[in-house]
Amino acid sequence: MTRFIFITGGVVSSLGKGLASAALGALLQARGFKVRLRKLDPYLNVDPGTMSPYQHGEVYVTDDGAETDLDLGHYERFTGVTSRQSDNITTGRIYSTVIAKERRGDYLGGTVQVIPHVTDAIKDFVRADCETEDFVLCEIGGTVGDIESLPFLEAIRQLGNELGKERSLFVHLTLVPWIPSAGELKTKPTQHSVKELQSVGIQPDILLCRCDREIPLGSRKKIGLFCNIREEAVIQALDARTIYEVPLRYHEEGFDREVLRHFGIDPSRRAPDLSRWNGIVKRIIEPEGEVEIAVVGKYTNLLDAYKSLAEALAHGGIANNVKVKLNWLEAERFENGSADMESLAGAHGILVPGGFGERGAEGKIAAVRYAREKKVPYFGICFGMQMAVIEAARDLAGIDRASTTEFGPTPEPIVGLLTEWVRGNQLERRGAGDNLGGTMRLGGYDATLTPGSRVSDIYGATSIRERHRHRYEVNINYKQRLEKQGLLFSGMSPDGQLPEIVEIPDHPWFIGVQFHPELRSKPFDPHPLFTSFIKAAVEQSRLV
Repeated sequence: MTRFIFITGGVVSSLGKGLASAALGALLQARGFKVRLRKLDPYLNVDPGTMSPYQHGEVYVTDDGAETDLDLGHYERFTGVTSRQSDNITTGRIYSTVIAKERRGDYLGGTVQVIPHVTDAIKDFVRADCETEDFVLCEIGGTVGDIESLPFLEAIRQLGNELGKERSLFVHLTLVPWIPSAGELKTKPTQHSVKELQSVGIQPDILLCRCDREIPLGSRKKIGLFCNIREEAVIQALDARTIYEVPLRYHEEGFDREVLRHFGIDPSRRAPDLSRWNGIVKRIIEPEGEVEIAVVGKYTNLLDAYKSLAEALAHGGIANNVKVKLNWLEAERFENGSADMESLAGAHGILVPGGFGERGAEGKIAAVRYAREKKVPYFGICFGMQMAVIEAARDLAGIDRASTTEFGPTPEPIVGLLTEWVRGNQLERRGAGDNLGGTMRLGGYDATLTPGSRVSDIYGATSIRERHRHRYEVNINYKQRLEKQGLLFSGMSPDGQLPEIVEIPDHPWFIGVQFHPELRSKPFDPHPLFTSFIKAAVEQSRLV
C-alpha cells in the first residue's frame, strides 16, 4: 500500500521544502522503506529548460531526458533514487495536457474547467508510475497564498479525502522569526500561514518550523493550540552546519517518528540506520585539509545556477577528507588582458562549468590557457570542454580563427550545431530553427573510453553512461589535428561520431567532458571524476 505525503510551504519562499522532503525521504529509507519523491511546480512554463538560471537556478536533468526543478537533485543526492520525467510537473504541462485532450474531443464537448479537469490531471500525475513504493513524497512549489498554487492545493485536498488519513499526510513548513527589537520568537506568521492553508480545506498534520534558535516549549504548545495540531507534531527545523546534517537533526526532533505514528506504524519496529549520514557529517566538519577550486562561470552571481556542481565538488572533498573552498569568478573579468589572471594564482584546481551564449566565452578560454600552461588541474564540463578544445585549436594547433557556430558563422567551426544523433536504436534530428525547449541532446547516453587513458583508469571501465544537456558538439573533423598536438579524445559515443571526453595525458590533470557528471554525484557515492579532480587538487596544494 503506497502512502502519500504532501509538503507545502508558507510565510516566505526558500525555507527549504525541497531539503525537508529529501531529508524525510532519506529517514524513511534508513528505516527500510521504499520511497519516491516528486515536485509540483505552479509556474506556467512547460519545464525550466528555457528559463534563465537567474530566474530559476539550475536545470536538473534526469536520465530519461527531462529538464526539471533543482529540488530533484536534492532528492537524488539524499536517497539515491533515480528521478524520472514523471517526478516533476508544472502548471504549463498540466494545461498543455488538458488543452490537447480538449482539442482531440476527449471531453465529448463538455465545458473544460479547473475543477474537475485540471485537478484531475494533477491527481493523475501524483498517482502515476508508482506501484511498489511504500511512500511517495510530493512537494508543492511556491508559497501558500500564491494564486497560481491554488489548483495544486485543491488537487491534494481532494486526494487527501479520497485516500483517507491512513494513506495521506500533510506537512507544512513555515517560518518562526526572531525579532531582535522584541527579543523573542514570533509565532504569528505560522498561525496565519496555517489559517491560509485551512481556508482551502487542508489541515496540516505536521508543522515544520524553520528558526535560527530553539523554540521554547511554551511557544510550541501555543503553535499547536492555534493551528489545531498536536504539540509533538510541531517540529522545529533549526539551521544545520551542513545540509547533510539535516536528516540527523530532523530525526532528533522526531520528524520521522511522527510520520510513522500518523500512519499507525510502530517506529520502534524499524529503527533507522543513520551511520552513513553520521560518517558524512564527520568528514565535512572535521576535514584533514583544504583545497581551493576556482570556478570560472557565467552565472556566479546566483549560486543556485550551479547547485549540483557545488555539491559534487563537496562530495569530492568528502571522498578525500578535505574541505573544498570554492572561489566563484565571473568569466568576463578575464577578457581584458592578464591583469585579473592573478586571481587564479592561489587555486589548486580550475573548473569551467556549462553555460550558454557568447558572454564570458573568451574569459573561459583564458582560464583554460592558464590552467594548461601553469599545470594547474583543470576540469571542463560541457561548455567548459568546448572552450578547452577551442583553446587547444588556437594555441596548440595554430587554428587562429577556431570558434563555435553557437556565436555565429565561423570559418573554423571547432564546435558546431548538433543536427542528428543516435539515442538507443533511434535517430533523432534537430534543426537550427526549432523551438528552444526540449530540443537538446538530453538525458543519459553511453560513451566508450580509450583503454589505458586517464579517464578509463578513473572510472575503472571502458564503457560509461552520463547525462547530457547541450545543442552543440565538438567537430570530429578536427580530431586528428588536435590529437597530434597532444589533446587526446579519450571518450567517444559508441558510434565514434561524437566526442565525449578530451584529456591532455602529460598534464597533471586536464580533462574536459561533454556531459554533466555532477548530476550523478552523491555524498555517499561521490562521482569518480570529482573524486579524482579533488585528489589532484590536494596534490597541487602540496606544490604551492
